[in-house]
Amino acid sequence: MKKRPKIYLFDVTNRDGVQTSRLGLAKLQKTMINLYLNEMGVHQSEFGFPATHHETNYLNANLELAKKGVLKPIILSGWVRAITHDVELALKLTSIKHLNLSISTSEQMIRGKFQGRKGPEDIIKVMTAAVRLARKKGIKTVSVNAEDASRSDINYLIRFAAAAKECGAERIRYCDTLGFDDPLTIYERVYQLARAVNMPIELHCHNDLGMVVATSVMGAKAANDAGCDAHINTTVNGMGERAGNADLVSVILALKYSSGLKDKYLLDEKVNLSGAWKIAKYASYAFGVPIPINQPGVGANAFAHESGIHADGALKDRRNYELYDFEELGRGEAETIETGRKITAGEYSGIKGFRNVYEKLEIRFKDDKEATRILELVRYANVHTQKPLTNDELCFIAKYPNIARKIFTMSP
Repeated sequence: MKKRPKIYLFDVTNRDGVQTSRLGLAKLQKTMINLYLNEMGVHQSEFGFPATHHETNYLNANLELAKKGVLKPIILSGWVRAITHDVELALKLTSIKHLNLSISTSEQMIRGKFQGRKGPEDIIKVMTAAVRLARKKGIKTVSVNAEDASRSDINYLIRFAAAAKECGAERIRYCDTLGFDDPLTIYERVYQLARAVNMPIELHCHNDLGMVVATSVMGAKAANDAGCDAHINTTVNGMGERAGNADLVSVILALKYSSGLKDKYLLDEKVNLSGAWKIAKYASYAFGVPIPINQPGVGANAFAHESGIHADGALKDRRNYELYDFEELGRGEAETIETGRKITAGEYSGIKGFRNVYEKLEIRFKDDKEATRILELVRYANVHTQKPLTNDELCFIAKYPNIARKIFTMSP
């Protein structure tokens, strides 16, 4: 009996999310996002750019966390252009084992970006050379990204995907780069693509027309209906270029509770929502972008009822107006706000105040030498993030000081 296909989550906050114009994340913040994603059972994180020099120490530090079993079972993958130069550089700078290779496939982008230097057949030739090299060099999983797939000729897209598969690519990423698809068109196109090439499909959708969660889940549905696994690309709080990407929590809620998907499609069993509230709040703080009041699951009004009919119905039986419970998302715990004296650890902290902060976290240092070493790292971390450190960040630095040092180190 053939195994039923699954839907996996592949978060791209640390690649596409950090490309949000005028915003970004420090390397420590990207590391924390990876840790929270792992806790939520997300299958894979596209955690950075291995051919970009300023990412090198951060990437290798996170790969070290994976070797230690701290970032496990989540898979850490890098994004590079689908050219041999980027593959070679990624392998020279990092110990990465999973890569997404990206190149444009639409007539518009081939003409508009390459300005006559490359045609459709050149694109396939360049991509396949990069895939072959990645496989030859020991990359375990290769996904090939068809940028602007939604505006690409479907027959060309099938040829492109088949060539990638023949050279050893494990997946094809269908990129709705401009949010051009609607739920019906993406279903039709992905179903046709998956049936033709018989390989897992990644759905990478943007929100330019406000349909990103719908297109993402319908693309995944199409891949599954064609007998193939699907990998939905998400970002925390829907961060991303222009109007953003598919929000991680919204996608999970849609897969678990919408009438057409609930109990009919297999979501990766490792996924759990209990860390949703924590990761959404952290990303909001790190990016400096408030969570919209009406954000599904994690917005301030997601479980708020005011009108008489709604309030009455919710109090009688919350299933009248709530499809899922707030506790499932890790909400409901009382949050304490200190309004009196508060000692913080920052880039100009002294040892007394620093010890006070860590004592409240129930972390003790064996001697003054260790305390001074961690204090120095905390100072660098504050310079690094330009924000007061969260308790989880402070605990991470104390627990993994050598890895934290790598994350903070830049070598221009």
